[in-house]
Amino acid sequence: MGSMFTIDVGSSIPVFQQVADCVTRGVKTGAVAPWTKLPSVRGLAEELGIAANTVAKAYRQLETEGHVETRGRNGTVVLDPPDAAESAASAAAVTLAALAKEQGLTLDATLGLLRRQW
Repeated sequence: MGSMFTIDVGSSIPVFQQVADCVTRGVKTGAVAPWTKLPSVRGLAEELGIAANTVAKAYRQLETEGHVETRGRNGTVVLDPPDAAESAASAAAVTLAALAKEQGLTLDATLGLLRRQW
């Protein structure tokens, strides 16, 4: 599982976001199955040579966004994503993501657009 995590310290993308992106990309590509237990915060931090707080921040973001669930001492598991075909909001998110990427927007800028409409 640890090999799915690749971090580029020279990137303009914050390290915590890179960690979160590795998980969501793994789910999207099928490399990470639902209910997979993620590495512990400390274990992943040591493996990647980054601060444990950085990994914890990534895991908190993933939990807030509904990608994972933290079960205390039992660890953090990847949740089964909702069926996009049955969700109008998921379909709209796919469209928004495609348009934002096409226009060169960052994820943060795209989230800002969404937040203004909320």
